[in-house]
Amino acid sequence: MFPLILLYLVLTIIRPQEYMPLFIGLPVLPAVLIMAFGCWLISNGKTFAAPQFVILPIFLLILMVSVAVNGWFGGALDQLEKFGPIMIAFFVFASACNTQRRVTIAMAVFVLCSVVLVVHGIGQARDGVGWTGVPLSEDGRIQYVGIFNDPNDLGLLFATTMPMAVFLSTLRGSLLRLFWLGCAALLFYGTYLTNSRGALLAVLVVAGVYVWYRRGLVTAGTLGVVGLACLKLLSSRMQELDPDEESASGRVNAWYEGLHMFLSHPVFGVGAGNFTEYNDLTAHNSFVLVLAETGFVGYFLWLAFVGYSFWMLLTVLRYKPDGIDDPARASAWQSERRMALTLLLALCGLFSAAFFLSRSYTVVMYLVAAMVVGYYVGARQRFPGLRLFTLADSGWRWLPAAAGSIAGFFVLVAVLLRVAT
Repeated sequence: MFPLILLYLVLTIIRPQEYMPLFIGLPVLPAVLIMAFGCWLISNGKTFAAPQFVILPIFLLILMVSVAVNGWFGGALDQLEKFGPIMIAFFVFASACNTQRRVTIAMAVFVLCSVVLVVHGIGQARDGVGWTGVPLSEDGRIQYVGIFNDPNDLGLLFATTMPMAVFLSTLRGSLLRLFWLGCAALLFYGTYLTNSRGALLAVLVVAGVYVWYRRGLVTAGTLGVVGLACLKLLSSRMQELDPDEESASGRVNAWYEGLHMFLSHPVFGVGAGNFTEYNDLTAHNSFVLVLAETGFVGYFLWLAFVGYSFWMLLTVLRYKPDGIDDPARASAWQSERRMALTLLLALCGLFSAAFFLSRSYTVVMYLVAAMVVGYYVGARQRFPGLRLFTLADSGWRWLPAAAGSIAGFFVLVAVLLRVAT
């Protein structure tokens, strides 16, 4: 099961089936996923010991209902076809990442695949076209094939995997340390080549959260201001980071329209995939996109899915196990904390970039979340004192969280629109 889902991860990121003549037209990706799913079905390693295993199938059902109640009953099957494989990949990957060793291997695959895309982008920036045949975007930014055809998606991937590369550099000897640090440097350079403001801000957020954790809020805030100034010098698009700038203004207007879609369809939204039926631009915000397209019901579920992932990692970082005076147990716990911090930083990078992108249903997000869930389930087996999360116990918390975040979006959009006028 684990080798097959890793192969699925490689095919999802590098995507040779979309540009290599040998694989074009062959259902390579779904075939590998079906085989991995088959192994999962007969495996004794299946687990459902996390709320996300319950939330995701219900969220898929809400995606289907959201289009059906808006008059397109055939759209329910379309959503099942689109999101069903993502849900299956989540279940298999989360069950497979049940040990620290497997999580480490999964991180290494994520990083190495991302570095391949960086190398492609470097060649693309030099020659104008990469080995896939994909040229630079019209504004000179690197891009890839398939789901990474948008430079912003590449930046999101690089910002997410950068903390993983740094973590891997701490595990082995000096040569491997240099190799993984080199990968981290390449990922940062790749983020620069995407010239994605959301991705660059995500890198800054990742660094800020790490400094906050290690040195406190004041130091993180001070370095954050310095870092933002440096990013403005590095990126021409960061220099245009202003509510009055055309692209930023378009985003704010899209958020405004998305909130009004929610007001007009508060329960199940306007239907998954229907945002651009009501507005020329997509939402440019993963949270607003889910809110507008699936209403309060879908948003509540999606926010809970995301929120539990963060909560699990924070639980590990705050937990103090018994028997910590034992050197072996203390060392094992420090290893758990380092891995939890790395995954937390990866989530911070992912969702910081996703805040400015409409990537609510993309597979990379759910594969990273699966790695988090698999890690936490395994950590509970190694340290049984860690909290067991269940919807019955804590699911109600996401109702006020959803309502509060929606109110926060209305306030944020109102302020940004007032500043822009």
